[in-house]
Amino acid sequence: MNIHEYQAKSVLREFGVPVPRGIPVFAASEAEAAAKELGGPVWVVKSQIHAGGRGKGTFKEAKAGDKGGVRLARSIEEVVAYAGQILGNTLVTVQTGPAGRQVNRIYIEDGSNIAKEFYVSLLVDRVTSRVSFVVSTEGGMDIEDVAHNTPEKITTFSVDPATGVMPHHGRTVAKALGLEGDLAKQAGALTAKLYEAFVAKDMAMLEINPLIVSAEGELRCLDAKVSFDSNALYRHPDVFALRDEGEEDAKEIEASKHDLNYITLSGSIGCMVNGAGLAMATMDIIKLYGAEPANFLDVGGGATKEKVAAAFKIITADESVKGILVNIFGGIMKCDVIAEGVIAAVKEVGLQVPLVVRLEGTNVELGKEIIGKSGLDVISADDLDDAAQKIVAAVKARH
Repeated sequence: MNIHEYQAKSVLREFGVPVPRGIPVFAASEAEAAAKELGGPVWVVKSQIHAGGRGKGTFKEAKAGDKGGVRLARSIEEVVAYAGQILGNTLVTVQTGPAGRQVNRIYIEDGSNIAKEFYVSLLVDRVTSRVSFVVSTEGGMDIEDVAHNTPEKITTFSVDPATGVMPHHGRTVAKALGLEGDLAKQAGALTAKLYEAFVAKDMAMLEINPLIVSAEGELRCLDAKVSFDSNALYRHPDVFALRDEGEEDAKEIEASKHDLNYITLSGSIGCMVNGAGLAMATMDIIKLYGAEPANFLDVGGGATKEKVAAAFKIITADESVKGILVNIFGGIMKCDVIAEGVIAAVKEVGLQVPLVVRLEGTNVELGKEIIGKSGLDVISADDLDDAAQKIVAAVKARH
């Protein structure tokens, strides 16, 4: 689960991480009071969406001007003007895609006098099963570009969970950033606080870009991007309360209500599969035959008829879906349950696109019999290769 920058900074502030003062604003009419409370003389007006590249983004409406989604204001009048231009407008960045995201909240923050910019992030290293730090002197840059063009400017290390952060980890960060004296001490303290926050809140990723040295000689987290392990949210109701459903795909929200693993993609063939590995293979073979999957959907091993019906309805609600491939290997999941769920959903919402069903495993003959007697216009497939070819051909025949 992702949260907004201002929310991430609020979480970090609980652990003593140094972040600038700021106030979230949800309506342009609130901007003046927020600016006055902060005092100035310089403010930063930041668009709050779940996407990076906000500063370099562009707005779809001309009223917003061409200064991007993060703006420096030198008067209260400028703060108010920027708030009016940004709120309600659609911001397009490299991470939003061409559709962009509507900005429904902004963050007005104290301006900072920046002397240096750095990059620090924490994430779970699946290879070592530890929390790893990624540190670079190239703050403010896309870390992917730094890794590609100047990998020698990136330092990485992992922390043994048995010991947690030790003094030498802080020294490693300070050395990587070229910090000495008091700043090195600050780097050590910051390293410990970031790790504590990451572990305590079950974060999946914590990115500080940039981490700055102010003109006053203080380390400060100028931006913060945080995502959490969704499987651990039951332990953190305070974190779950930060969820902004307006930033999420409506189909993914609906899927989460039925405990379905669903991710919207940009293709035209909807997929309903049981098992993440089989779902990945299904998407790959669709691409192999010249089409693109419209979603990743894993109904899980113990899905009920109702759960399958809900999954099917979510797929058909996507206007970009021009064909549907149901690919089920019945182990714990029984093929007859899948068949009954599909039929129930089709009868409720109708079937306007080609549907190919491949069933194999537990109760496969019963599942095929149920579909065969349903009277539905369903294309049967013998195996995954056959199913992929048939759905791609059926979609191309209609378009």
